[in-house]
Amino acid sequence: MEPVKWGIIGAGAIAGSFAEGLSFVRDAELVAVGSRAQDTADKFGEQWDIPHRHDSYEKLARDPDVDVVYVATPNTFHRDNSILCMKAGKAVLCEKPFAMNARQAEQMVACARQEGVFLMEAMWMRFLPAIAKLCDLVEEGAIGELRMVKADFCFRIGWEPQSRWLSPELGGGGLLDVGCYLLSLTSLLLGEPPDDVASLAHIGETGVDEQAAMVLRYPEGQLALLTCAVRANTPHEAVLVGTEGRIRVHHPFWHPSTLTLSAGGKEEIIEAPYEGNGYNYEAEEVIRCLRASEKESETMPLEESLAILRLMDRIRAQWGLTYPSEHD
Repeated sequence: MEPVKWGIIGAGAIAGSFAEGLSFVRDAELVAVGSRAQDTADKFGEQWDIPHRHDSYEKLARDPDVDVVYVATPNTFHRDNSILCMKAGKAVLCEKPFAMNARQAEQMVACARQEGVFLMEAMWMRFLPAIAKLCDLVEEGAIGELRMVKADFCFRIGWEPQSRWLSPELGGGGLLDVGCYLLSLTSLLLGEPPDDVASLAHIGETGVDEQAAMVLRYPEGQLALLTCAVRANTPHEAVLVGTEGRIRVHHPFWHPSTLTLSAGGKEEIIEAPYEGNGYNYEAEEVIRCLRASEKESETMPLEESLAILRLMDRIRAQWGLTYPSEHD
């Protein structure tokens, strides 16, 4: 088979991580990068040996050699960049968060279905071996009935008001940047959306959530206790509590290689390492879907990405937090 040919929109750190991941995928070929400046595209292209180096996103979207585009731009551009590529007939893997809000995500999904192209949120955590093993353990009843999920994703950056983490114009703050991992994990494990949400956040000087805590209650009484931040450090772990035991997802829970199962008075360490840098697994899922003529992934379905963003909208509404880009 001919390799699936990839293009990347954006040339920042996450684009580099994905380019590295693609190097571990046998059926993938990175053929194009698009940036807003030629020198940035050239520099990225030199680093990753990319033949086509475009000085605009529009040129990348029109590149006839590209089958699928990875959108790696800041949060506020995800919708427009994804729709640009889909209207050009390209499949799209869009970096998380999928969009700024559910309304934007609905527009993306509608475009994908109208154009008949593949679309997926790049929640790479979901495709890693340890997360697959975690789901298997829960499904098998290794800890009895799952009753509680506790997880944290808080990191501290320096005071850089113009950085993407603290900028309202770039969709900064803890919830959109890393809280989406927490909500995706609970959605994966607990299924349907919560029926009640209580949350508090500290909104900093720049107008984004610097730290937040959330308690979610699910229809059968399960609870999720979650914290996210960009100005405080935490252990970056998750703990699943069941009626017969618990599972600890070791640091960092969003790309773990080790689980600890505690049940029946015994403790078992489960190793589930990943190959490459981990980003290769989501790329492999995209390729599998394209080979099978599937328009979305069963592991990260579009309706679930929409449900998670609706939940994020609900949480932000409790804080009174909106972003400038939401008003267009």
